[in-house]
Amino acid sequence: METYIPKYGLKLNLDHKYLENWPQPCISRWKHFLTLLPVLFRYLLAYISSKIFGHCIVMDCMQIVRSKRIYGVPIGGIGCTIGRGFRGEFCRYQLKPGNCKYSTVEANEFIVTIKDSSSVTIFQSTLSTYRRSNKILSSWKQRLDASKCKYTGLYPRAWTEYDLSDYGIKLICRQVSPVIPHNYKDSSLPCAVFIWNIENISNEERKVTIAFTFKNGMSDLTSKSTPCSTQSFSYLDSSGVTLRNYIEKMPCTYALAAKLKDNMNVSKCLYFNPTSDGAEPWNQLYDDGNFSDLTKTETDEVYDEVGCGIAVQVKVAPGAVEEPEMCLVWDMPIVSFPEGVTKYNKFYTKYFGVEKAALKIVNHALRNYKDWELAIYKWQEPVLNDAELPDWYKAALFNETYFISDGGTVWFTLGEEESERLPVTDPRQKYGRFGYLEGHEYRMYNTYDVHFYASFALAMNWPNLQKSMQYDFKDYVFLEDHHRQRMWYDGKFAQRKIKNSVPHDSGDSNGDPFVLINVYPVHDVSEWKDLNSKFVLQALRDYKLTMKFEDGSFGKQYLEDMYKACHVVMQKSMTFDTDHDGLIENSGFPDQTYDAWIMTGSSAYCGGLWLAALYAMVVIARELNKNEDENMYAGILEKAKTAFEDKLWNGKFYNFDCSKLASSVMADQLCGHWYLRCSGFEYEVFPKSNVESALNTIFENNVMRYKNGTSGAVNGYIFEKEIDTTALQSEEVWTGVTYSLASCMIYENLNSKAWKTIGGMVNLLTNRIGLAFETPEALGFKHYRSVGYMRPLSIWAVQLAWESQRKNSALKPTFPIEDMVEKPA
Repeated sequence: METYIPKYGLKLNLDHKYLENWPQPCISRWKHFLTLLPVLFRYLLAYISSKIFGHCIVMDCMQIVRSKRIYGVPIGGIGCTIGRGFRGEFCRYQLKPGNCKYSTVEANEFIVTIKDSSSVTIFQSTLSTYRRSNKILSSWKQRLDASKCKYTGLYPRAWTEYDLSDYGIKLICRQVSPVIPHNYKDSSLPCAVFIWNIENISNEERKVTIAFTFKNGMSDLTSKSTPCSTQSFSYLDSSGVTLRNYIEKMPCTYALAAKLKDNMNVSKCLYFNPTSDGAEPWNQLYDDGNFSDLTKTETDEVYDEVGCGIAVQVKVAPGAVEEPEMCLVWDMPIVSFPEGVTKYNKFYTKYFGVEKAALKIVNHALRNYKDWELAIYKWQEPVLNDAELPDWYKAALFNETYFISDGGTVWFTLGEEESERLPVTDPRQKYGRFGYLEGHEYRMYNTYDVHFYASFALAMNWPNLQKSMQYDFKDYVFLEDHHRQRMWYDGKFAQRKIKNSVPHDSGDSNGDPFVLINVYPVHDVSEWKDLNSKFVLQALRDYKLTMKFEDGSFGKQYLEDMYKACHVVMQKSMTFDTDHDGLIENSGFPDQTYDAWIMTGSSAYCGGLWLAALYAMVVIARELNKNEDENMYAGILEKAKTAFEDKLWNGKFYNFDCSKLASSVMADQLCGHWYLRCSGFEYEVFPKSNVESALNTIFENNVMRYKNGTSGAVNGYIFEKEIDTTALQSEEVWTGVTYSLASCMIYENLNSKAWKTIGGMVNLLTNRIGLAFETPEALGFKHYRSVGYMRPLSIWAVQLAWESQRKNSALKPTFPIEDMVEKPA
């Protein structure tokens, strides 16, 4: 069977080295440092306090993560992942809920052994090329010519080509994870399948062994306070080893398995010491091509490091191809959080149970992975086969989607008590509770102001997870928490959650998330001017996209369920209209998602979102036949539109705000208009001529005047002069905002400018500085900030805009390009 490797994706040789190595500084200018000095002082006090009392601070700015520039496509479905490097590493474990363990485990490895027709070993090597420490497993040799080996990553699959033609073999590993749009059962599974395409290009028979080894824990130095044990199994048409251990006191079973085939021999290693030189398993494979006598009493429990493995040996005739199939499962069905009392069941337990699910998942994966691949192919084919789209974009769209599963993601079933409380129409009943972090370093679940941008990835591919989250926030609106905490920004005490407002987040992954919400400690978010508008806009957007992408089963029920929350948060936001002109005002502190960039008075960003939210309320009220409310919001909207144009429009673009920063061109000034376009509306709120002028001004200033258009759109640019250095964030490029800006440009038929806007940024991230699969929040002049961030998922808004444009103009590819896309196996 021939293995097709797509033309598109992250394409690297295994000896690839990125030319630029940027750091991640906290503050780049002295004036920013001096401005933020009081904040830093209060942060330091909070940091010291957290260390004294043994807590983890929600944003650890003292130990920021510097990119390792090693990552490829992670493995696993939505809710628990293990990272993999493009050189073959097993790295960046996210098994403890909401926490990323940046470690490469050297015992987790694939090994190839090739024997000739006389059963003499002619080649043996690990199938990775990263630099090993040699402190452990020193007998395991890396003998690959990395310059002859190639990697292709197109999430959620990856292909590694090993040129072993000097030994008569060409080898391809195909890595498949079940991340499948609109498939909620399989997309929740903690597993990956590895299919090995072994081609004999010699004139004589070859015996080829692929071994797969794994150890307990998530690093090379794991806790010795909990037991682990291994056991051999044969289950239906698979065979392998289970390794039972604990991750932060939560039971986890690893299962390594291979599919049984008549011409293949599966052998097992039930124990080796992963802190030793590894000579025993290595020599066994070299001598025999299998694990023939590495056994240990299966019921033994060991309070130490434990490694195990499986090996598949197959005879490959000259000119023939064989395909061993292997599977890795990590069954961790029940989890909890450090400061919480609730235990949560992973969503996949709904289908596979909480007891001994590992082998059931192994069987399901090995029997269904071809269907997964076909579904993934059908999902990606329209994009990959679209001759009008840039090649680099096709790879970026799917590879940026990695964060859905690899963003510290959790996905739970509802508890019995909560399920009884909710109506049957509530999507959480069927699809559970979903959460992902703002970023690998900013450990807050479902940060709402950022999710506003990222949510397109869910809304277009797993819309019921988006709805589940929206229902959580609908309930949060009415919650009240009188606990008071000191804000880092001004040192004042603020109530954690006030009633009738949208919270910032669903809680801290090191605390008690989904119970103790709103843990963001920098500002009083009850005074933020964007959160309430963003809730209303997402409600309308979800409704519109649901009718397009799903069966419409929720229909107007969804709007009915959202309406009360939408209405009360809009009433709360009306209190921000201090001069009673219909337009809300900012308060002179960073009271929105740009939380280090001050807006004063009416602003293009928050004012534009407010106008869009008012229009959304008009539409929603009309859909629900709430005529009185419709008329009320329509009246406020007309008044606010006049104020917005009078206060902020300067003939070319919308002023940043009503302060001396008015001349700053903000890249995100049309955020409200963009969201309405994504919801199917056009110029009901913002004049078309103004939109076109503003976008052209942004392109000329924020894109082309910033590094000559090679690095995305800088957040602020003083009109035709220089970068706006007023604040730390004004001189950054926000990757997710650049994607949303490009989406808005496409809606306005500025396609070439859209591709220029994001093309340079994508090239910078993936080709120059090596931040694929850990896309940061922000890029500076020669630095980045906050790796592994949520907002870049807004690239799916680019795809939504493109599909809308193609639908409206009825454009189609002008010629077939069958040779450019992968065909399903």
